[in-house]
Amino acid sequence: MATLKDLKLRLKSVKNIQKITKSMKMVSAAKFARAERELRSARSYGAGAASFYEKAEIKAPEGPKQKQLIVTLSSDRGLCGGVHSSLCKAIKLDVAGQASGVETRVVCVGDKARNILQRVMKDKFLVTCSDIGKKPPTFVDASKVAQSVLGMDFGYDLGNIYYNKFRSVISYKTSKLPIFSLDTVAASKNIYVFDSLDAETLRCYQEFQFASLIFYGMKENATSEQSSRMSAMDNASKNAGEMIGKLTLTYNRTRQAVITKELIEIVSGASALE
Repeated sequence: MATLKDLKLRLKSVKNIQKITKSMKMVSAAKFARAERELRSARSYGAGAASFYEKAEIKAPEGPKQKQLIVTLSSDRGLCGGVHSSLCKAIKLDVAGQASGVETRVVCVGDKARNILQRVMKDKFLVTCSDIGKKPPTFVDASKVAQSVLGMDFGYDLGNIYYNKFRSVISYKTSKLPIFSLDTVAASKNIYVFDSLDAETLRCYQEFQFASLIFYGMKENATSEQSSRMSAMDNASKNAGEMIGKLTLTYNRTRQAVITKELIEIVSGASALE
């Protein structure tokens, strides 16, 4: 049975944890409000890039050997529920279901996804990026990631950007956006319905489009992360409150038992002296 001192120390520790979780919830709520405002304008980047693929009817080339690129958008910070693990789970399932002969390379944006995926597919890593999530993502950050990937000169045929799409304060959905290489886009039959589209213009637009999709995914993922962290800290605060109530009750009962025991000993000793 725990002593009064042990219960008191445990009670003090849980109260301190509750203060921390409440503070983190308030900070996450402020960051979430900002991220949600910035997400509204960032969605136009994703919608514009996706509509280009749709209008041009771009499809992945068919063949026995394909090169696939997977871009994972996470961050370096935790305590946000299953935001990072859900991304990695979706990637593992897709990679496991691939046909034989497909060469896959993974780009990890954020240390959390890298730490999870390196256990099973470390040999597939192409680029890893850190220092993500401390500040709100910007288009400059997305451009650096895109430039790093394009600089590796990995001639992929198709690929996907995995991210968490924000739905509500308590809900997000793990989604993916298709990406295609410059050769795949140029080989599309309907690409030249656009006026004045030469090779240099297509290359520049393809690079901008790749960065735009990464920027959009980073914004969606950042909003989902902040909302999930806010909910996680709220649940942690509630659980700490319940634990404090139970520990307080146990502490009071134990203290009452100690006092009663001491009174019995005093009365017994007085009766023995008589």
